[in-house]
Amino acid sequence: MSSNNSTTTTATSTTTGKALSRRGSPATSSSSIPSSEEQNRFTGAKLEDFLGKIYELCKDQNGCRFLQKKLEELDRQQIQLIFEEVQPHFVELMTEPFGNYLCQKLIEHCDDSQRDILVDTVAPDLLKISLNMHGTRAVQRFIEFLSTPQQIRAVTVALNPNVVTLIKDLNGNHVIQKCLHRLSAEHKQFIYDAVSENCIQVATHRHGCCVLQRCIDYAAENQKNQLVKVITWHALPLVQDPFGNYVVQYVLDLGDITYTDTLVRCFLEHVCDLSVQKFSSNVIEKCIRVSEPETRRLLVAELLNETNIEKLLRDSFANYVVQTCLEYADQDQRVQLVEYIRPLLPSIRSTPYGKRIHSKIQREQPQQGRQRGIRQHQSLGSLRYGNTNNSFGYQNGEGIAFGLPLIGNNSDPLYPYP
Repeated sequence: MSSNNSTTTTATSTTTGKALSRRGSPATSSSSIPSSEEQNRFTGAKLEDFLGKIYELCKDQNGCRFLQKKLEELDRQQIQLIFEEVQPHFVELMTEPFGNYLCQKLIEHCDDSQRDILVDTVAPDLLKISLNMHGTRAVQRFIEFLSTPQQIRAVTVALNPNVVTLIKDLNGNHVIQKCLHRLSAEHKQFIYDAVSENCIQVATHRHGCCVLQRCIDYAAENQKNQLVKVITWHALPLVQDPFGNYVVQYVLDLGDITYTDTLVRCFLEHVCDLSVQKFSSNVIEKCIRVSEPETRRLLVAELLNETNIEKLLRDSFANYVVQTCLEYADQDQRVQLVEYIRPLLPSIRSTPYGKRIHSKIQREQPQQGRQRGIRQHQSLGSLRYGNTNNSFGYQNGEGIAFGLPLIGNNSDPLYPYP
């Protein structure tokens, strides 16, 4: 039996060896031979040798590289030859794995008149191309090399009806960001208008919240005022959203009192409710840190309620707001807050946050030793996500805190939170 197994194993090994020999190793496989032959095919070749076949070459890896090198030679006659055969297929090639690279190179090296034709060719399909993983790169290159007012107008008119769709797309959002970076304030105004009209839809989206922040970065003064005004108007529903809260924090981080004080005052009369929610509690902490002294006193005053303080201390999110108040509140408010907390310390001392609150109260520091400058919001917020018992930010799980419904829900027409 052992001899038969040995014979079988030897035969199998021999067969496998022959099979591997026929297939070849990865470095010398038969599939690599055509690739080598393809490369040799273009060695020393002239563009004229491939007239009538340039479109096919665009979709071949080695052929595409050959054509790109010809474009880099900046021979106007060669560029024209490639342009004539590629232009009718430009929309298709922009979304091809290899063809998009040739399109990018042609966009870069063609002249204004040729680029005019290419813009007119792709404009009707610009949305489809922008949403494609290969096409988005080619469209971004297009935007970089727009060289005439006619080209800019054709592209912006084509993108204008689909700004929100593009912003919310994994690939398309990069096209909008490229417009923000490259176009003048006048020519990118259509983006600011679309974002302003659809603020909540954009700001509460994974990609949209990032694009909205870039809109602020690249905005002219009037455009920044336009965005901050609409963000402030929708501040309450935005701070309760997993993505929208970052947009509000971004405005707070601008450090411009003309923006921040008005924004922070939107949360007055809602501080307790927002403090017990996962996302808005982060914003309330930041408001306490960065707000003007008078506004900060108003925020802290809402927490100085003997009835509410125990609920806030025991809440997995609001307790961090209380800790921030202990650090940033004026001395008289801090003393009052400590008076409310002291009787509750024995019942919460065993909890992680209770230990920190106890430590803050026991650690008496001179008033002048406390700094009230703007600090990184990560200082306390990074600690809070170890507790995943309440993903919605409410201790009772009913969507109601302190007897009030979710702020900004559909029942409140002022805050049309979806």
